[in-house]
Amino acid sequence: MTKQPHELALLAQSGRLLASVFALIDRTPLLGKSTLEINDMVEHFITHDLQARPASKGQYDYGFVLNASINEVVCHGVPSETDVLLDGDIVNFDITLEKNGFIADSSKTYRVGEVNPAARRLVQTTYDAMWQGIQTVRPGARLGDIGYAIERHAKRNGYSVVHEFCGHGIGREMHEEPQILHFGKPETGMALREGMVFTIEPMLNRGRRSVRTEADGWTVKTRDGSLSAQFEHTVAVTASGVSVLTLRPDEHH
Repeated sequence: MTKQPHELALLAQSGRLLASVFALIDRTPLLGKSTLEINDMVEHFITHDLQARPASKGQYDYGFVLNASINEVVCHGVPSETDVLLDGDIVNFDITLEKNGFIADSSKTYRVGEVNPAARRLVQTTYDAMWQGIQTVRPGARLGDIGYAIERHAKRNGYSVVHEFCGHGIGREMHEEPQILHFGKPETGMALREGMVFTIEPMLNRGRRSVRTEADGWTVKTRDGSLSAQFEHTVAVTASGVSVLTLRPDEHH
C-alpha cells in the first residue's frame, strides 16, 4: 500500500502532467462549448502533447477521457455534444492520467460566465473543504480525521456531504486501498503512513446529500435537484506531512 521513493517520483511526474491539463482548461473559454469538445481537446493534449494515457478511457468500459458534471450532476457526467455549457453553469471536470505506469487523478469545478453568488459560494466552500481534509494528512493521523475535517467545514457552511462516493488509494491502478471517506469521526480508522498515496475528492450539495444514478448507469445527480460541486487532488503522505501531487499552477498551498 505504501509506495517506494522511485514510485513516488513517477506518481509526482504524472501529477504534474495532469496539473498542466487543468492549466489548459483554465485558458479555454468554456461558454458555448460542449462537454464533448472539452473531452476531445483534453484527449488530444494528453496523448499528443504529453505523450501520456488518459486512464479513464476504457476503464469499466467507459469511452471518454473525463467526466463532465454540470450543476445538479454530482459526478460521473458523460461528455456529450448536446451538453453545451451555458452562462451561469458550474461544471466539474474529473480527469485521470497515466504516465510510465502510474496514475494521477484530479478534478476541478469551473464557473461558466456570470455565476450567481449561491453557486460561487458552494464552489469555494467545496474547494476549501477539500483543503481542510488535505491539511490533516500526516504520518500517524487517521482516515477519520480527513472525513471529519471535510464534513465539519461543509456543515458549518450549510452544505451536505455525499456519502456514496469516496477518495481512494491510487498508483499502478486507478482504485486501490484504502477508501477515503469524506465524513467520519476523528481519531478513528486506519493510521496514515509515509508513502501512502490517495485521492481526497469531496462532493458537496446545496440541498440534501441523497443522490440517484440515471438510466445511463453513469450520471449521478442530486435527488432534490440542488447544485453540487466537487474538487479532487492526489496526495502523498510524507515524513513531515503531505505533498499534493496534482497541485495546479493557480494554487499556492
